[in-house]
Amino acid sequence: MKAVITVVGHDSIGIIAGISAECAAYGVNINEITQSVLSDYFVMIMIVDIAEIKCDFSEFVDAMERHGRGRGLEIHVMHENIFNSMHEI
Repeated sequence: MKAVITVVGHDSIGIIAGISAECAAYGVNINEITQSVLSDYFVMIMIVDIAEIKCDFSEFVDAMERHGRGRGLEIHVMHENIFNSMHEI
């Protein structure tokens, strides 16, 4: 199973490192990552593997949102089933 993580906020040192560490702590593996800095804004999209997650998915979502709030970032985590459903016609 996979999930999509999006991150938006003002650019600062260590954003990717912090999010990667948080994912690792929960047993979530990063499969793909793309990031860019647009003006002063950092934007990132990650595809992660949640097959080995160490908690309920909702706990991981809450943890990532808390991580983001503590660093002035908007972090959203969406299960692949929801993501796929949103993009079907």
